[in-house]
Amino acid sequence: MGEIHHADHGWVTPAVSYFVACLGAFVALRSARWALISNGRSRAVWLLFASTSLGAGIWSMHFIAMLGFSVSGVEITYQPGLTVLSLLVAVAVVGVGLFTVGYWRSRPVLSLLIGGLTTGLGVAAMHYLGMAAMVLPGHLGYDHLTVELSIGIAVFAATAALWAALNIRGTVAVLAAAPVMGVAVCAMHYTGMAALSVRLDFSHSTQDGVMALQFIFPLGVGLGCYIFFGALAFAVSPSKTSSQPLLVGPAAPLPTRTPRVPPQRRRAVGRAGARR
Repeated sequence: MGEIHHADHGWVTPAVSYFVACLGAFVALRSARWALISNGRSRAVWLLFASTSLGAGIWSMHFIAMLGFSVSGVEITYQPGLTVLSLLVAVAVVGVGLFTVGYWRSRPVLSLLIGGLTTGLGVAAMHYLGMAAMVLPGHLGYDHLTVELSIGIAVFAATAALWAALNIRGTVAVLAAAPVMGVAVCAMHYTGMAALSVRLDFSHSTQDGVMALQFIFPLGVGLGCYIFFGALAFAVSPSKTSSQPLLVGPAAPLPTRTPRVPPQRRRAVGRAGARR
């Protein structure tokens, strides 16, 4: 068995990965909130921005944390194809969840559950696809109970984040949801990593891999810059309802919900109107 180290560079990689996860969640939650009061193409654009920010933020968090991962005595590389696929899965499945809650407002509870489940499973799929992309002289094994726990954490975190975007009022409360989401995403990542074991086999081929600093690090930096400069542009753009910037100004007002009238009452009101 190979000896596993999860923080080879000390606190640096966990801290940076947590910051990136928070930043992606922060931009995504604010974007999703503005999508709720937009219509047509504007709503789709807000949700697309939220999907790419959250998906890319979670993916970047995972691989920044993986820069601190090592197995004693072996060199770890990554398959480019599976690595890029994990990024696309993260953005696409997170997008499905966000678009579900953004457009299916007639059934808020059902859309929240479906959106949270889809987004959480997408985060978990991204994580384990990223792990499958690792190339090392050995075989990976997982503790199934810990894997199930990590998936449960991902689904809970995604559902809680979507609920926050849909229901929490006030700027401070909306902004506080992002670091909570960051904690949950990091908890999912390190729970999944705790499930991992490595059985070394030096006859195993490692020719298909690329060093992380040659491939994943530049891609992660690029995505991090996308999120950061997207947040910066978002921050200086004035909102429609206030002269303050979108990102740090007042939270977008929650859309008003029309109270549901029971069918019997609607029929009674209709008959009363007809008699008049």
